[in-house]
Amino acid sequence: MKQKRQLTAIIEREGDGYVALCPELDIASQGDTIEEARSNLVEALELFFETAHPSEIQEKLHTEVFVTQLEVSVG
Repeated sequence: MKQKRQLTAIIEREGDGYVALCPELDIASQGDTIEEARSNLVEALELFFETAHPSEIQEKLHTEVFVTQLEVSVG
């Protein structure tokens, strides 16, 4: 049975589509819709885990990622 891992997806509009980024591994994908970008990111991550050497996964993986909002002065 395959192991499951919880990862973060940050999805933002870019032009006519969307870009999805996994900050834990710095892997991104894109799609025409939010759901397509998310699905394509899952596929890219699964492919990475299938093909990468365990040492590459360990080297690339950030185990603590915090997403928060900031308030900054802009003028």
